[in-house]
Amino acid sequence: MATASAVTIAARIDRLPTTSFVRRLIILISLGGWFEFYDLFFTAAVGAGLVKSGLFKIGPNPLETGSLASFVAALFTGLFIGTIAFSWLSDRFGRRSIFTFALLWYSIGSFILAFQQTAAGVDLWRMIACIGLGVELVNVDTYVSELVPKERRGPAFAFNQAIMYTAVPTIALLAYLMAPPWTFLGLEGWRWVVIIGSLGAVVIWWIRLSLPESPRWLAQHGHFEEADRIVTGMEQVAIAETGQPLPAPHLVEGEAETKRGRWVEMWDDQYRGRTIMLVIYNLFQTIGYYGFQAWVPQFLISKGISVTTSLEYTFIIACSNPLGPLIGIWFADRFERKWQIAWAAIGIAAFGLLFGFQSNEGLLILFGILITLCANWLSFSFHAYQAELYPTRIRAQAVGFVYSWSRFSTIFSPFIIQWFLGNYGPPGVFGVIATAMVIVFIVIGFFGPNVTRLRLEAIAT
Repeated sequence: MATASAVTIAARIDRLPTTSFVRRLIILISLGGWFEFYDLFFTAAVGAGLVKSGLFKIGPNPLETGSLASFVAALFTGLFIGTIAFSWLSDRFGRRSIFTFALLWYSIGSFILAFQQTAAGVDLWRMIACIGLGVELVNVDTYVSELVPKERRGPAFAFNQAIMYTAVPTIALLAYLMAPPWTFLGLEGWRWVVIIGSLGAVVIWWIRLSLPESPRWLAQHGHFEEADRIVTGMEQVAIAETGQPLPAPHLVEGEAETKRGRWVEMWDDQYRGRTIMLVIYNLFQTIGYYGFQAWVPQFLISKGISVTTSLEYTFIIACSNPLGPLIGIWFADRFERKWQIAWAAIGIAAFGLLFGFQSNEGLLILFGILITLCANWLSFSFHAYQAELYPTRIRAQAVGFVYSWSRFSTIFSPFIIQWFLGNYGPPGVFGVIATAMVIVFIVIGFFGPNVTRLRLEAIAT
């Protein structure tokens, strides 16, 4: 009886069309993710203010005390700890509860960060706040993948990230409007950027209390009545909106098996190759992704553009962030997902090299936008992809483990980027980025399995 119920829950979800109920759930999840992206990308936006305030500095030696690279590294140290040490909590206690707890953790940590008076204090509370973010980011991917029918997973992740990426132009605009020497109530502009993010996340935490638990997780843990109630509601909405009966559930081989997930399972013969492939991928993908996004104003300043103008240009480039995922809503499941990731990486490499050797301000903006579009396409594709490769019982901890290595590599990449920027300028930085992106293409393109339009249970078996 338990096994049949568990099978029925997964199969019933995957036969559903897209409905207003599912879209509402994704919007609620994405609103929480909005503040995650807000935090991830305010590094570039507040970096100029931190340097201008005298708290941090940027130069050819990234290891000197108060280097801006330490601020970037603190972000990814916190994310690494959150993903590798605490992502298992979601598989143990549920997506919804850990989701909410992680967002509150981030809000409190960020609020304290805004009032720090030393570089060491800023770095410490940046790291602490981002432990919560590390847990939260894994939950977003896990939650969305388990709620959405198989025919719409790609577009759902694109829609999810289109909403979250609106945080990037928002924070770029705030940073531009609050650029040094702007102050209010005795606080510098960069502090207000941090405070706004922390207070807004509390509001979203309250809104997301109405989110249901993942039915797949409930079924996996034996809570069949609650899972059935949630899925029945989804089915009733689908019938009411389409006016058509639902097709019969389709079961896949191995779906009937229910067992407790174990961390070591990701190293079994069935998943070892995927785990190794994703670890290598994540070690290199963030060099290209955050190597540009976190340093845009500094790249522009290094080309002789003033701080204020660089923030203005950064805002223009940032406005393109939601466009890639919006386009992806229509195309994300038309092509195999692994090749979307691979070719987006090549786009980052090519346009990055053109950006690095460019001096014309109009072309700098153009190539910056093209890098951003490719990075966003890579982002929503791989966030869907890595969540699809593991079963529900270990999805959060497995994704957290492989994803943590992107955070680990980015602890050190800011020091590498700052060193190359200080000694070789943007061309040197984008040479490093291009090399990393070629490795991403090879690893994903030649060693990644196909996933598009397949049942999660079919991919994981």
